[in-house]
Amino acid sequence: MTEINPQPPEHDPSPDWGQSLSFGAAGIALRHVVRARAGLGEWSTAHPWVAAMTRRPITAHPDACLFRGAPAVAFVLRVAGRPAYAAAIDTLDRYITDLVAQRLTAAHQRVEQGRLPRLREFDLINGLTGLGAYLLLRGGDGVLAREVLGYLVRLATEPVTRAGEAFPGWWTDHASTDRPSTGWPGGHANLGIAHGIAGPLALLAHAVISGITVPGQAEAIDRICRELDRWRCGTPTRPWWPGTIRAAEWRTGSVDQHAAQRPSWCYGTPGLARAQQLAALALGDRRRQRAAEHALTACITDERQLALLDDASLCHGWAGLVHTARRTAADAGPDSELTALLPQLHTRFEYHLHGRRPVTGNGLLEGTAGIALTRDAATAPALRWDACLLITPPATKTLDAEGTG
Repeated sequence: MTEINPQPPEHDPSPDWGQSLSFGAAGIALRHVVRARAGLGEWSTAHPWVAAMTRRPITAHPDACLFRGAPAVAFVLRVAGRPAYAAAIDTLDRYITDLVAQRLTAAHQRVEQGRLPRLREFDLINGLTGLGAYLLLRGGDGVLAREVLGYLVRLATEPVTRAGEAFPGWWTDHASTDRPSTGWPGGHANLGIAHGIAGPLALLAHAVISGITVPGQAEAIDRICRELDRWRCGTPTRPWWPGTIRAAEWRTGSVDQHAAQRPSWCYGTPGLARAQQLAALALGDRRRQRAAEHALTACITDERQLALLDDASLCHGWAGLVHTARRTAADAGPDSELTALLPQLHTRFEYHLHGRRPVTGNGLLEGTAGIALTRDAATAPALRWDACLLITPPATKTLDAEGTG
């Protein structure tokens, strides 16, 4: 694995690079601040990356999201937990509050007009689910966070009708790229945790577990879970879910996909199983919890699925599988089969760091920063940098007092 450069470049490779949690300086800064907090690195290494993240004016336009712009920068600064960053966080939060309010207004207006959403309206990476994750992280009175939860409840429980057909409120008439496409007639339902309904499910569940609830929240969680039950494929011993459901599949109730896709965090069984385990924990549904944990256990013992992983990245490679399994096992308990499988899974992860397609970037989702964070998490599990992935609860503690510099 290529090591992350200790110093950022003098000039940003692209206009969005500095404030990108996905591929740019924000993701690399996250790696270094987590390493410093865990005592595995030095703050003198983290500070230049924080500076690179804030070198350009911080973006707070309507397209800003958890993985880009002001929310991404604020997320990293909150994870850093440095009192010296408190003033900057307060300033960013004022812009983020306005941003979320604007996006909520637009989303509710879209619902009232009977139009279908784009994925970027509600998903984790670009949408209100990701912004909601940040709001839970920042804590406070939680009023705005509850408004986001209320919107997600509406998304999950109010169906839409198109040409006389009923679809869930999260149905989109775009392709999986979130753009119109003649190759996706009638649009699709996206199930994944990164861009689909598993993201809202995980956030709604995290909120319940944290004691933050709104009317209809339990019903919304149950409704999404039953939708995922409908589209569960495979066998009782090896269940899996497709990442997307096309309009023709929705009408017939039959999935054209014949085998499980790669076992990734973003679209595969790991992310979907973790979201359902969280939902079960929120609802106190022990049967569903066991089923979700079994699905992930079956996934990581299926050589056919593992063979589909062709890189070590966090988003769709070995790091995402390992880290999601680690967080799921922590809630499954020390005596679970899933927990017993972790050492072997870690060994395979280390082996595949030099696998068929080495990662080439330094970012969080598809680069070395995400891989390094996954490796470091084995020795520093309490640092919940992965709240941005919704596989661990967003922390609600205020800034701590770990030094000033």
